Amino acid sequence: MLGYNLIQFIGWLLDMYSWIIIAAALMTWVSPDPRNPIVMFLRRVTEPVLEPVRRRLPPWKTGGLDLSPLIVLIAIQFVERVILPSLV
Repeated sequence: MLGYNLIQFIGWLLDMYSWIIIAAALMTWVSPDPRNPIVMFLRRVTEPVLEPVRRRLPPWKTGGLDLSPLIVLIAIQFVERVILPSLV
């Protein structure tokens, strides 16, 4: 039973992180003040995950688009739908 609750908690954390990534991606469309505490929080939380993906997919290979949030969201969905259910 503890294992099931732990897996549910991990799923919840991944859901919350997905929303944080979406918020950070939407934030880039409006170019907010970089000193804003919310902006600083979103960058501090998402950059450690997005930066390695960005390094592997530079903009000149993706038509100038930053696809790192999309790739990380797809990876999170894979973990939630394939890996976590197999651990139950």
